Amino acid sequence: MEHILGEEWTIIPAGGSTGEAYYAQNNNKRLFLKRNSSPFLAVLSAEGIVPKLVWTKRLENGDVITAQEWLEGRELKQEEMKHPRVAKLLSKIHHSSELLDMLMRISKHPLLPEDILEDIKENERLFTNIDPWKQIYIAINYLELKLDEVRAAKHVVCHCDMNHNNWMLSKDDQLYLIDWDNAMVADPAMDLGMLLHWYIPKEEWKPWLERYGVEDTENLYTRMTWYAVAQSLTFIQWHRMRGDVEEAAQRTESLMQLMVNHGIWNP
Repeated sequence: MEHILGEEWTIIPAGGSTGEAYYAQNNNKRLFLKRNSSPFLAVLSAEGIVPKLVWTKRLENGDVITAQEWLEGRELKQEEMKHPRVAKLLSKIHHSSELLDMLMRISKHPLLPEDILEDIKENERLFTNIDPWKQIYIAINYLELKLDEVRAAKHVVCHCDMNHNNWMLSKDDQLYLIDWDNAMVADPAMDLGMLLHWYIPKEEWKPWLERYGVEDTENLYTRMTWYAVAQSLTFIQWHRMRGDVEEAAQRTESLMQLMVNHGIWNP
């Protein structure tokens, strides 16, 4: 990174699982750098969803480096996910034709529930002979049983990781949703399911969804629960593949509690 900006810049890793993000500072100039970030970062910046994109540079090896404004701010706390501005920003993202057009142009075909289920089942076969977890098969069975009920009439740009750590509030009170590396064209229930199941008490779903701009129907609830279970399984498998058994076990406990709360499983 130093040879891109010059020796007068101080560059330090920004952390994260990929190790591809950095902070750069030169006196009062500060940038957030990332290698091979989402190709539609420019339209995200233009829509005010992420901090402003300053420049993009392609290296000789084909890697692309992006530089964004480095803003002072903080991630949202879990309880702040209830705030109306979160619903408003997510609604803006899901209803953006510019974002959808861009993501479709870079060959992001809609992610269908049957594809998600098949990936989960394929990954789980890797653990069958090693350390099969009974709870996982209960969840997979639920996904299979409900598959025909989760066909979406509309697909939108989904962020696919509604963790509160990805919601940033700047010092000037501007809300952003960052880290778009896993974005997909999919059922909006994918984002809604994760966010509501993780952060919003069930009795507050109706007013939250009204602020987002959608009617709370039984079909929407079914789709949100289906995607919440599916994404939980995906995260569990990811941690198991990395050898992080403790984190996978904790997420499995959370998954089973989700299923108990919604009458999917009765231990």
